[in-house]
Parts: sequence; C-alpha cells; structure tokens
Amino acid sequence: MKKVLVVDDSLSVARLLEKIIAESGDFTCVGHARDGAEAIKMNHTENPEIICMDMNMPGMDGLTALRTLSVMDKEVKVVMVTSLGGVGDKFTEALKLGAKNVISKPFEADNVLRILRAL
Repeated sequence: MKKVLVVDDSLSVARLLEKIIAESGDFTCVGHARDGAEAIKMNHTENPEIICMDMNMPGMDGLTALRTLSVMDKEVKVVMVTSLGGVGDKFTEALKLGAKNVISKPFEADNVLRILRAL
C-alpha cells in the first residue's frame, strides 16, 4: 500500500480525505499536517509516497511548501487540494512547481482515488 500524508488546516476536510484513503484498500494515511511547514517535517519523518496538500493554509501555504518539497525530495508526489475549482494562476503555478495533479473540493471519492491510483 502506498503511504499518503494529508495536509490541510481544516480538520473536517482532512478527516474526509483520510477516510477516502483508508477505505480504498490501496493506500494508508501516515499522518495529518496542518500547514506546509508541518508537512515538510512530516515528509522527512513519515516518508510518504504521496502528499495531498491544501493550497491555502495559514502559516506556510501549499505552494510555498511544494517549492521546498520539490527541491528536498525528488521522489515524493504532491497532489494539490483546492476549493478554487482548479482554475487560475495558482493551479498553473502548482503544476509548474511539480504538483502531479489537483483535487477539487468538495471531494468525490471516485475522483480522488482515480487521481491517486494514476500516480
């Protein structure tokens, strides 16, 4: 099973994503970080294969964390999570910085798992 780290400042959003991941049978959730700085630390300690990271968080946001992670860990696959609907400059910037895909809120379990399984 592939290890996934969930990064979101909203506990309810994180729990929903963790539930989808846990019930898939293909992935295991290795932790929950509340911002980008915590995600960087947990990437080092938990060694996830995939990070599902919210774009907009207080403290260090997802794009800033993605910049750091893409330099520190060439193997990790980051999927950005956004309520922006995947449009605009942030979506494009995330892909340029190395994000593998974008998951839009509200989540559809089938869509989340399709994106994660494609990695």
